[in-house]
Amino acid sequence: MIFCRLLGCLLLLGRSTAANNAEILALRHEVAVLRRQIESPRLSWADRAVLSALARQLPPVLRRHRLVTPGTLLNWHRRLVRWKWRQPPTGPGRPPLSEETAALIQRLARESPTWGYVRIQGELRRLGHRVAAATIRRVLRRSGLPPAPQRASQQTWRSFLRAQAHTLLACDFMHVETVFLKRLYVFFVMEIATRRVHVLGVTAHPTGAWVTQLARNLLMDLKGRAGRFRFLIRDRDSKFTTAFDAVFDGNGTAVIPTPPQSPRSNAFAERWIRTARAACTDRFLITGERHLSTVLTRYTEHYNSGRAHRSLDLRAPDDDPNIIPLPAATVRRTQILGGLLNEYHTTPPRPPHHPQEAPSSAAWSEY
Repeated sequence: MIFCRLLGCLLLLGRSTAANNAEILALRHEVAVLRRQIESPRLSWADRAVLSALARQLPPVLRRHRLVTPGTLLNWHRRLVRWKWRQPPTGPGRPPLSEETAALIQRLARESPTWGYVRIQGELRRLGHRVAAATIRRVLRRSGLPPAPQRASQQTWRSFLRAQAHTLLACDFMHVETVFLKRLYVFFVMEIATRRVHVLGVTAHPTGAWVTQLARNLLMDLKGRAGRFRFLIRDRDSKFTTAFDAVFDGNGTAVIPTPPQSPRSNAFAERWIRTARAACTDRFLITGERHLSTVLTRYTEHYNSGRAHRSLDLRAPDDDPNIIPLPAATVRRTQILGGLLNEYHTTPPRPPHHPQEAPSSAAWSEY
């Protein structure tokens, strides 16, 4: 731009004085018109440099009517001084919280609904993070998580059942159609925590007295473990009489009837019925009560000891969670119910067999 302006000045030297004066008058008038329309024009750095250089060559009277005045030049100089000595901008207060720490705060609040801000602060300090309680409150509020009392009151049925699973029993009836189109009823009880199933009886005519006697047999079979169960979930079938409830009340187990026509309230028992039918009873032609009792007893043993469960981290109910099986070279199959189901077990390798060597002649001589 400077080169273009210098070239224009050289061209002006070849023009007459009258032409230059006429052009100057025309430019002044155009500038006056533009000033009436634009109050504060925006100038680039190049425009300011050219106007500053040319303003020094004008007489003092004409400098007063330029866009660049001495006061403007002084303001530009002050701005340059400020930019020279300014420091990089820094936000007020403490540095921002990292996303990993904020995610950890949200995780602690969701997994522990009874923890308040100070409790979460203490847990973070034990994990090596120093965060103020006000920061924790701000993070939870921004993520839509209420304070501890409200989070605890918003507990879902899934989390409630998971927390109370070790004290819950669930019972229900399962019906099976025989080959002679006769309906048989199966009464079973499930331990919710371990998913262990107890098939208590099979009959074609269930009654309240029959179910009550099966409840007594169950408590006798559980022996010392019967006292750990605090609640029993059952539906509103008429065969669950007052005497049936009294058996469990004597054991300290409260009976909780499900709402009418709400099978999802007893979802664990309903899910076992679906599993037993798909894997066992729907693939058999049941002839009678004895046949059905034998089949379900063998299937229940397989369900409790040889079937992996998703809710138990792919373990069987009778497996020890503290034992990690090691891979073995030999895997053996055990057929159940005539090959309808298979169980696979690892066999440890046998130690090498060393036949006894015949005694040497020296040994015979010593003998």
